Amino acid sequence: MFPFYFWNNSCYSSDTISRKARLERKLSFLKTMRDDIETRLAGLNAAIGNIEQQLNQEDATRV
Repeated sequence: MFPFYFWNNSCYSSDTISRKARLERKLSFLKTMRDDIETRLAGLNAAIGNIEQQLNQEDATRV
C-alpha cells in the first residue's frame, strides 16, 4: 500500500536529491497518510456513535 519504491527510485538517487530533501519528502508523505487515517477513524467513530445512540434509544423505548 505504501509507495516505498518512490523513496529508493533511481530518479531520486542521492546524485539528484539531497538526503534532507528525501527525508522531508518522506515526512510529508507519512503526515499525509496519518491525516487520511485520522479522517477515516473519525468517520468510523461517528458511525459507531450513531449506531450506539440508536441502540440506546431502542432500549429506552422498550423500558
